[in-house]
Amino acid sequence: MPDAKNHAVAGPVSAERGQDPAVVSSSSEPEAGNLHRSADEQVSVAAEVADGPAMKPAMKPVRKPAMKPAKSGRNASSWSQDPDGVRRNILDVARAEFVENGLSGARVDEIAAKTKTSKRMIYYYFTDKEGLYRAVLEEAYSQIRELERTLDLGTLSPPDALAALAGFTFDYHADHADFVRLVMIENIHHARHLKMSGTIGALNSSAIDMIREIYERGVAGGAFRAGIDPMNIHLTISALSFYNVSNRASIAQVFAHDMGAAPARADRRASVIDTVIRSVRA
Repeated sequence: MPDAKNHAVAGPVSAERGQDPAVVSSSSEPEAGNLHRSADEQVSVAAEVADGPAMKPAMKPVRKPAMKPAKSGRNASSWSQDPDGVRRNILDVARAEFVENGLSGARVDEIAAKTKTSKRMIYYYFTDKEGLYRAVLEEAYSQIRELERTLDLGTLSPPDALAALAGFTFDYHADHADFVRLVMIENIHHARHLKMSGTIGALNSSAIDMIREIYERGVAGGAFRAGIDPMNIHLTISALSFYNVSNRASIAQVFAHDMGAAPARADRRASVIDTVIRSVRA
């Protein structure tokens, strides 16, 4: 029997003599792929058949680099370091989404993608989409009520105090069109989420209490006539201020009148204040 060394070179020798290297193989038929191989490649195949495949060196384990956090502006630990900031960020993004797409059209995935936190944290803070929407509504009403309480109306005469409150309400609506849109959306849903809120009822009662105090001072001083429900005064102020924003687009198209333009806004503001004062004057 030839030794391994002589057997190993049988392939190259045959190739140099023009013989088919496949002869060295134990199979009598060449592989189809061999027909397209170069002479050197065929020699290599023959040698491998003769000696068996060469042993490959053992592969060393490859240590994968540590995964870096995705560059999405998120910080996985931020919720524990600044939970109030995380909640604030979620509410700000959610408010914009609900204003733009409504409750039905807004998607938690889209809200999460635009925040500095995750979808899981949104559910952690607000339970579900409706819980998040309700929190946005509660905050929207809270903001206008908090600003109302900063008005120093007690130092003003009843007519001036009522005029100041009407002017403030008109300006707030004009400057916060998103608040108007949120209220419109909630009315589409028949105020179902306001009914579920445990804070909005008590929160908004302060608006009526404020008007009642002004009105009663005015009646007592003879500036206002008696017999008017403070709720009706509130509704008049709110309706006139709300309409100026809610119907701005349709009025512009139907009458070619831009209620958001500075001159038109100033004229309308003065008209609203005058209407409110005339409605209660003695």
